[in-house]
Amino acid sequence: MPTAEEKRTLSLLRKCDVLANLATEVVQQMLPGARIGAYRPRQVVYLPGDRAQGVFFVAQGRVKISKVTRDGKELTLAYRTGADFFGEPCLLEGGPREEMAEAMESTMCVEVDRETLDQVLSANGAAAYWFARALIVRRKDLESRVEQLIFKDVGAKLAELLLELGQQHGVEEERGVVLNLKITHQEMANLIGSTRETVSLTLSQFKRKGLIQSEGRRIILADREGIKAMA
Repeated sequence: MPTAEEKRTLSLLRKCDVLANLATEVVQQMLPGARIGAYRPRQVVYLPGDRAQGVFFVAQGRVKISKVTRDGKELTLAYRTGADFFGEPCLLEGGPREEMAEAMESTMCVEVDRETLDQVLSANGAAAYWFARALIVRRKDLESRVEQLIFKDVGAKLAELLLELGQQHGVEEERGVVLNLKITHQEMANLIGSTRETVSLTLSQFKRKGLIQSEGRRIILADREGIKAMA
């Protein structure tokens, strides 16, 4: 009979999209190696060089994945929000972490250790399939991001980022797509390899063209087709 803590852990794991299609019995096999962690805003989950012990499943909150370039600039690789996961390179490499993970708001994750997760994926074809599918999507996103950084100007990069955020975190309303995500100009700059000043200027240009509106730190995509034309 599962303990109260195991039931709670199972409930949190089931919130993650990559595990949602799996039988409860399969997810239960992860419990021996699972540990719940709560993180404050701006609390570091792990740093480059830390031992890579497991994969983190985000039950709630938002985590920034980033790297520092050779010239000391921070490059944001991705944001992982509720129902997502991060830290998966440890399944293949097993070495130290190469990136930094930092909670951007109050966040709760379930970390499943590498050995346990590897056993579950090896023994369950469905689990391996859904993980492989998620990783393929991430590979495509990464290729798109690299192409964006190399070949596109700031306006096109920012337009593509807004569309991506709208797809991932947008809520359809009569006035447009409201990004249900508080993100600063600096964070957007880190995502597209630019500066905060340039992002602020470009967003102001988008506003004057009627492409976006702002509501505090939230952005509304008022003219999605116009933004697509910019990307």
